[in-house]
Amino acid sequence: MALAQFIADHGLDIFTTMLGLLYIILEYRASIWLWLVGIVMPALDIYLYWSHGLYGDAGMAAYYTAAAIYGLLVWKFGSLRLKERPASDASGKNSEHSSITHFPLKKLLPTLMAFLAIWAVIYFVLVNYTDSTIPMTDSFTNALSFIGLWALARKYVEQWFIWIVVDAVSCYLYIVKGIPFKALLYGLYVVIAIFGYMKWLKMIQKG
Repeated sequence: MALAQFIADHGLDIFTTMLGLLYIILEYRASIWLWLVGIVMPALDIYLYWSHGLYGDAGMAAYYTAAAIYGLLVWKFGSLRLKERPASDASGKNSEHSSITHFPLKKLLPTLMAFLAIWAVIYFVLVNYTDSTIPMTDSFTNALSFIGLWALARKYVEQWFIWIVVDAVSCYLYIVKGIPFKALLYGLYVVIAIFGYMKWLKMIQKG
């Protein structure tokens, strides 16, 4: 009976955590399949977060679902273009991962301004239209996630830095809100993101 109640209370948390593990593995490998998991997982997370009072995260999960479709199209389009290229560039190097690039410095200020604007808007909504008890932190992770997803879709290697911050703060949030498996997942995300950054750097060098 106790086990059944535990599963009833945390079943969705456990299942989406498993999907999350699959997602980060696929992201680490720069696999296009990450976007398919990225469509299903946040769709389920909408209810999970909303039921625990994480309204910002629930809204973000809805955005994730739409953004994953965008990411899938961008990566697929990029893959098609790569297939049209020769197997190697002029220097004879394999160009399989050449679409992974560094974040352009000229985009740093506009991106920062966009982040602050999104943070302010989400914070305003949470404070005025929900009963969120952690609007500042919830809005921070959501605003930064907007930027992170965009950077991931563009295959900027520095997107991993964004996710390290998001994952660390989210781990704390889920502990506070009683979503233990999600908290463990995001703690693991921090570690994997560090290794993911190093792997993507190697991919650029191989490109």
